[in-house]
Amino acid sequence: MAYWLFKSEPSTWGWDQQVAKGDAGEEWDGVRNYQARNFMRQMAVGDRGFFYHSQKDKAIVGIVEVCAEAHPDSTTDDERWECVDIKAVRPFATPVTLDQIKADERLGEMVLVKNSRLSVQPVSEAEWQVICDLGGTQATQ
Repeated sequence: MAYWLFKSEPSTWGWDQQVAKGDAGEEWDGVRNYQARNFMRQMAVGDRGFFYHSQKDKAIVGIVEVCAEAHPDSTTDDERWECVDIKAVRPFATPVTLDQIKADERLGEMVLVKNSRLSVQPVSEAEWQVICDLGGTQATQ
């Protein structure tokens, strides 16, 4: 299993909207960055990801799971753009803020710290465990 982080502006698509989609999940559409798209092409069904609220919250609020591998993005006719589908798994007991992540030396090499603008990014297994611990949720389940 691989681990990822999906960033969303909660005013556009937030955790509650993701949860409302249930087990069917929702396309992670609208990504127009080649690196982020390429990361989605690497994803497999069952991979887990953090759901990150950008803008003012700047916090990881929950865990999602990839429920459909990369396929054409339905929001465009441009065949260059693909997306995966994700479904909500569980919320964090306590959101993990960007400030907490930046302050934790174990997370100093995290892509979120080094390239905070990338909307889809990988997370190492060690980073996954640290953030789950900070958020008060089990890393596996």
